[in-house]
Parts: sequence; C-alpha cells; structure tokens
Amino acid sequence: MLSPNLLRKLESLAERHEEVGRMLSDATVISDNTRFRELSQEYARLDPVAAGLAALNQARRDLQDADSWRDDPEMRALADEEMPRLKTEIEALENRLGLLLIPADARDEANLFLEIRAGTGGDEAALFAGDLFRMYARYAEKKRWPLEVLSANPGEHGGYREIIARIEGRGAFSKFKFESGTHRVQRVPDTETQGRIHTSAATVAILPEMDDIADVDIAPGDIKTDTFRASGAGGQHVNKTDSAIRITHLPTGIVVECQDERSQHKNRARAMSLLKARLLDEQRAKQNAAQAESRRLQVGSGDRSQRIRTYNFPQGRITDHRVEGLTLYKLPEILAGDLDELIERLTLENQADELKLLTEGAA
Repeated sequence: MLSPNLLRKLESLAERHEEVGRMLSDATVISDNTRFRELSQEYARLDPVAAGLAALNQARRDLQDADSWRDDPEMRALADEEMPRLKTEIEALENRLGLLLIPADARDEANLFLEIRAGTGGDEAALFAGDLFRMYARYAEKKRWPLEVLSANPGEHGGYREIIARIEGRGAFSKFKFESGTHRVQRVPDTETQGRIHTSAATVAILPEMDDIADVDIAPGDIKTDTFRASGAGGQHVNKTDSAIRITHLPTGIVVECQDERSQHKNRARAMSLLKARLLDEQRAKQNAAQAESRRLQVGSGDRSQRIRTYNFPQGRITDHRVEGLTLYKLPEILAGDLDELIERLTLENQADELKLLTEGAA
C-alpha cells in the first residue's frame, strides 16, 4: 500500500503533468523549438504517473461504491463479486505507481565493458571463464549488440585467464548490470580421471561506458603508457607493428590493455575509456560500501567479491544466491545465451528492493 508521503509525491507529479500540458499549448512555448521539445519529453515521462494515478483513484471510488452495495440485499452478491477484483486491481496499480517513483539509473542505456577473470580452480577456472564469455557473447548476439574483444589472455588448456570485451547497444548495461560478482561452477573436469566433482570460480565485472565519463579527471603525469605487438591468429593478420596499448594508472595501480584494433590511436582511445570506466566503478564501489549499512538487499550492489551464482552441471541447475528460491534447471539453455528469464527475475527483485527502501524512507 502506498504511504501518504509517496501518494503526495505522485499527486505532485500529476499536477506537474497537468501544468506542462497547459504550457505546451502556449504560443510562446510552441514558437521555441528547444523549450517545446524539453517540455514534450517531460510530459511524456510524467504521462504514466498521471494516467496510473487517475486509474487508481477511479478504482478506489469503484471499491467504495461496491462496498456500499452490500447494504442492499439485491446488490450484495454483485458487491461480493466486484470487491476482490477491485482490491487486486488497486494493489497492482499501487505497485506500478511505486515503481515509477524509483529514480532511473542513468547508466541503463549505456554501452559496457565486460571483464571476466579466472579465479580459484586452475585450468578448470580458465575453461569456466571461457564458458561465461561465450554465454554473454551469445546473449549479446541474440540482442543484436555488437561485441568486440579488447584484450584476451588464453588459458593453457583453453578458455581464458582473463578476457575484456566491449558490448555496444541501447539498454545493454540495464541487462548486464546484475552479472558483476563471483560465479562458481561445480562439475567433473575433462582432466579428472576418477569422476570427482570440482568447484572452480571466475569473477565478472560489468562497467558502464558513460557519455559523461570525460568528467573523470586523469592527470597526464598519473599514467604510464606502453606499446607492444598485439598477438594474432597468424597469416596475413599478424600485427607487425607495436599497435597494442597498455596504460597504467600510477596512483591506483590499475592496468588496462587494448589490442583489438590495428590502429594504435584507436587502441589508446579504447584503453583510456576503459581506464575511466574502472576509476568511476572504483568510486561507486566506495560509495556503495559506505551505504551498505543502510542497504538490506544487495541484488544491484555490483560487489565483485560476492558469490552471486552457482552453475551445477551434474544437476543441470543454476542458483542465484541473491534471490531466495531463484534456481533454474535450465543450465544448457542459459549457457547458450538464453538469459532473459534470469535477468528478468533479478530486475524485478531489484525493483522490489528499491521500492522497499523508498517506502521506508517516506514512512
């Protein structure tokens, strides 16, 4: 149920919607293209709030009317039929309106950097890191989001010790942002002769590539840049020039590499963008740590030290440890890039977390 404070916020937004509607019919606003466009965008953002609040108020009036019918013996049966339906409708409308009050994540529409690193488990951890990369690559392919590998350090027997890629697509970060953390796998490795199940791990980091990332200030004296020859598959594509770039941020010790492009200039630009994303992520991690005391639920925390998910091959299941009861027996499908059900559950859970915090703050 919406608290009085949240209801007042919604009513204030609905009043603003009405005010903006009147302004859009003003001749002086119509003649100003920039002002008209800004107000039109604001009107469109507020429209779901105004429409939802109007529907909620109407449903509440209908419920009052139905309740009054109970005094009439001839109308009581109709009232008993209508009241449960109206109560369900009111609850759904309140939930929908509450979600509209959750501040939008400015990063949701951004492209992203995907970083996967093998953890404990030796060769098996590298193989698992490769499995995770293929899973994300196939998901990006299904969404028609281009993926480019910026740097890769292959494992000795396959997979990757580390791989960093960039995924480009509107809304990409909103789908990937809950993947940051430690992923654990339980399976019998190909090298295991006695059929014993091993547990290995890999860490995933999802960093948004923000338009305003230029605001991250990096002094020229704080970075050390090295060039080296990019590794290739051989043949005519062997890189014969030192076009790959490695940048070290001296104050933090963060090192980034990019060797995807044959142009040193493009590799440098990609590496700087990745470095800024890392520094921005580090700043946010410190802020999240400071707020952790007040945050009860951590679905969207992005804490990479947190074990978020287990992939159990013998049982064909995936369990996400941040959401109670989130176990799917669809391991092959998910590893093939069918991530929508998992992502939707995590998104809904995070929205519930945010709404709970919003409701408690407005109490």
